[in-house]
Amino acid sequence: MSALGTSAAGCVPLGRTEVTVSRIGLGTAPLGGLFAPVSEDEAAETLAAAWDAGIRFFDTAPHYGAGLAERHLGAFLTDRPRAEAVVSTKVGRLLDPGPATSGGEGFFGAPDMIRTRDYSSAGVRRSLAESLERTGLDAFDLVLIHDPDDHWEQAVGQAFPALARLRDEGMIKAIGVGMNQSEMLTRFVAETDVDCVMVAGRYSLLDRGAADELLPLCLARGVSVLVAGVFNSGVLADPRPGSTYDYAPASQDVLRRAMELAECCRSHGVPLAAAALLFPLRHPAVTGVVVGARTPAEVMENVAHAAMTVPEPLWDELDAWGRS
Repeated sequence: MSALGTSAAGCVPLGRTEVTVSRIGLGTAPLGGLFAPVSEDEAAETLAAAWDAGIRFFDTAPHYGAGLAERHLGAFLTDRPRAEAVVSTKVGRLLDPGPATSGGEGFFGAPDMIRTRDYSSAGVRRSLAESLERTGLDAFDLVLIHDPDDHWEQAVGQAFPALARLRDEGMIKAIGVGMNQSEMLTRFVAETDVDCVMVAGRYSLLDRGAADELLPLCLARGVSVLVAGVFNSGVLADPRPGSTYDYAPASQDVLRRAMELAECCRSHGVPLAAAALLFPLRHPAVTGVVVGARTPAEVMENVAHAAMTVPEPLWDELDAWGRS
C-alpha cells in the first residue's frame, strides 16, 4: 500500500459536497517554476512520486508559471485514472500572449504570457475554458476564486455567482476562494455559500491569524478549510539566511522566530518541517493541507513528515509560544 493510502476512507469530505480530498494535497506552484525553473521531465517525476505515495488531490492555477503548472499536471494525468484524482484550479487571472520577464511574479521558465486580473462572469468562463484546454481535462472538481484582494465587488458580484451557477448545473462539484489573507475569506464565508476556502500562510506556526475569526466561522457554517503555505513559502522548512517568508526574503525577526521554533522542535526530536505540516491538521475546521514540491525527494520528505507522531509536550510548547 502507498504511504498515504488511496481509499475513500482515507479522505475527508469537502464541506457539504460529495468531493473528498486526501488530508495531504500536492500544490503545483513549484512545478510552474516558482523560484526556479522546472523541466517537463522533472515535473512528471515529482507528480509520479506524489501519486505513488498515495496523494490524489492536486491543486493548480493559471497563475502558476502562466499556465505551465496546469500543462504539467494535465500531461501527467493523461495516463492516470481520472476518477481517482481530485483536481482544483483557480479563476481571476487571464493569460494573454505578451513578453514574459524571467522571474516575473516569482516564476521562472514561464511561457510568454501576460496575466490580467479579471473576476467578471465572462472572465470566469474564459478562464475555465482555457484551463480545461491546457490540462486536457473535461472538468475540475474544485474551482477557487484566486487572490481577489483588491477586487471584492467584482469577485462577490460576478465571479462567485458564475461559479455557483456552474456548481448548480453540475459542471463543478465544489467552489471556494483562495487567498493569502483571512479577513476577506471570512467575509466570503459570512456572505456567500462557498464550500471551502484555501488560506495560504495565515494558519502556520509563525502566523495564526486565521484562528481568530475565519476558522471558527468555517466550523460553524460547515465550510471546509484547506491550508496552504504551511512553511510560509520556505522559512519553516529550512530557517537559514536567504530563506523566504511569504515569497520574499525573510526578515531578521522572522528568521529569529523560525529558528526558535526549530530549536524547540529539535529538543523533542521532531523536524520543524514536520511540525509545520501537521500543525494545521489539529484544528477541527481544517480538512487538509496543500504542500508544494518540485522534486520527488521533496514529495517523499513531506509524506514522511505527514506520517510522524508529534509528542503532546511539543504541541503544548508550540501552542504556548504562539500565545506569547
